[in-house]
Amino acid sequence: MHVKCLLQMRILLDESVPKKLGFELAGHFVDTVQQVGWAGLKNGELLRKAKDEFDVLVTADQNIQYQQDLAALPIPVVIIVAVNNRIETIRPLIPSLLATLSRIEPGQLVRVA
Repeated sequence: MHVKCLLQMRILLDESVPKKLGFELAGHFVDTVQQVGWAGLKNGELLRKAKDEFDVLVTADQNIQYQQDLAALPIPVVIIVAVNNRIETIRPLIPSLLATLSRIEPGQLVRVA
């Protein structure tokens, strides 16, 4: 079981969110799928790999909730809902994202819009 805390979380950013988002999540360890060598993996495989090394996956992939068995998610998933995935568009959502990260539970899927 992952330890949920207000301290540092290990966050994995999916390919669908800008890499620059990692710089906006101060106080957390943030990697991208590209940095860990998992670019191009299908969501199911990505989630299975991520569960042992990360506390949460942050994505903008709206379809993940329909492609995965949400009751059996191996790690929590946060879906960023925005008109596009540019950092300038996502930046206003960062306070909500950080608040969500501080209270997300294992296996939970939360949409931040």
